Amino acid sequence: MDMTFRGAARRLDDIDLPKLGARIGVGEDEMHAFLDVETSGRGFDAVGRPVILFEPHVFYRNLSGAKRAKAVAAGLAYPKWGAKPYPRDSYPRLRAACAIDETAALKSASWGLGQVLGENFKAAGFLTVQAMAEAMMADEALQLGAAIDFIVANRLDGNLRNHDWAAFAKGYNGAGYRKNAYDTRLAEAYRKWSRIKDTPWPSAGPVSSAVVPAVPPEPAKPIAVPQATAAPASSAPPVPAARPGLWAALIAAILKLSAILKLFGRK
Repeated sequence: MDMTFRGAARRLDDIDLPKLGARIGVGEDEMHAFLDVETSGRGFDAVGRPVILFEPHVFYRNLSGAKRAKAVAAGLAYPKWGAKPYPRDSYPRLRAACAIDETAALKSASWGLGQVLGENFKAAGFLTVQAMAEAMMADEALQLGAAIDFIVANRLDGNLRNHDWAAFAKGYNGAGYRKNAYDTRLAEAYRKWSRIKDTPWPSAGPVSSAVVPAVPPEPAKPIAVPQATAAPASSAPPVPAARPGLWAALIAAILKLSAILKLFGRK
């Protein structure tokens, strides 16, 4: 892992918010409200690193034994949330934590536009927390896409569609959401953005993720093969048998007469 935590740092395009929001059936106003409350609408800091918040209590629960003792001694880990104030820049803490256990440290920071905790890398659509961190360094659209995946994995998309801000804030930020007034801030941000004209977006409705079943092809029709037919019987009249010739008739008569004469000669 590059300990500068700097990547391409591509920013969102205007079309990215409605495009990504359409994945869960929400508009640009809900997406703006979500981003305003979670990160003040920016995914990278002034030097191009992902906006993060390192959580010492999360680091504590991802360690054990000698590593945990070392992190506690260095002030990088403690068992309860809110035990100490957060520093303005979380990166010095993150680097020091990575020196103890890189995977545990990356899991203990919340990342980018959606501030998705590294522990939730699988719900955010990644195979490893390192892959998640690298995506967070690359592109705000990937940061927001990870947040969308997390929302869907935790079945919070319906709360966002229905503007149930309390249920959404509880599911996204945990039971202590009221301490930071996440629900009321989301409602206020949504009201603000609903009065601002949205970015034109060609899709009038949410993009459905349902798989449309393929229509089975019609069975091929058999091809008619012309069959040989018997030639029709001729309608011409039958040819008459040839009559015996004249000479044949004459010879037959002579023979007959000769036989009669012989018969009389014997008498």
